[in-house]
Amino acid sequence: MEQFIQSKISLKFSFLIVFGVAVLFCLVLNSSIDGSNIKIASVIGQENPNLPVHLKIPSINIDANVEYVGFTLSGIMDVPKGFANVAWFNLGPRPGEVGSSVIDGHSGYKNNKPAVFDNLYKLQKGDEIYIENSNGTIITFVVSGIKSYDSESDASSVFASNDGKSHLNLITCAGSWNEILQSHSKRLVVFTDKEIK
Repeated sequence: MEQFIQSKISLKFSFLIVFGVAVLFCLVLNSSIDGSNIKIASVIGQENPNLPVHLKIPSINIDANVEYVGFTLSGIMDVPKGFANVAWFNLGPRPGEVGSSVIDGHSGYKNNKPAVFDNLYKLQKGDEIYIENSNGTIITFVVSGIKSYDSESDASSVFASNDGKSHLNLITCAGSWNEILQSHSKRLVVFTDKEIK
């Protein structure tokens, strides 16, 4: 009986972990950011040349610095401190590694300031995205799809993949702004696959 209870607790804990990953991208991008767990790529990149420092998307004129983020105190993926920067979730795969690497960025920023992912919705299947590492290596990804999620939707596919391939998924806010919740109603996700040469 004790083993049964422990296995039920383990299953419950596993579910909570999976559920947590599924809702990680339900970000409050317009909330105040203290930057306590944010590290700027140019500093860490000097220590490890395989880390990303720039995101470039020529079709929508993006050339952004990459910040490194983990979880906020409330357990969700943090966001970039700068509205012109993007943030890589550094607890997941690096861009180019097997699995789904995740980068988020602001859109619809406070006081109508232009933000890095304002035009992310304009990307189309086949568009190319480039990640530059601190050693100058450039990895190319190709857009494979775009999907809009309600803030309560299961989003586990954004953070996890098991096909043995390398993906880079970009996230930003979309939909209407809810003043009470201080959040947008939807999240826009661009799915990409590493280009195979």
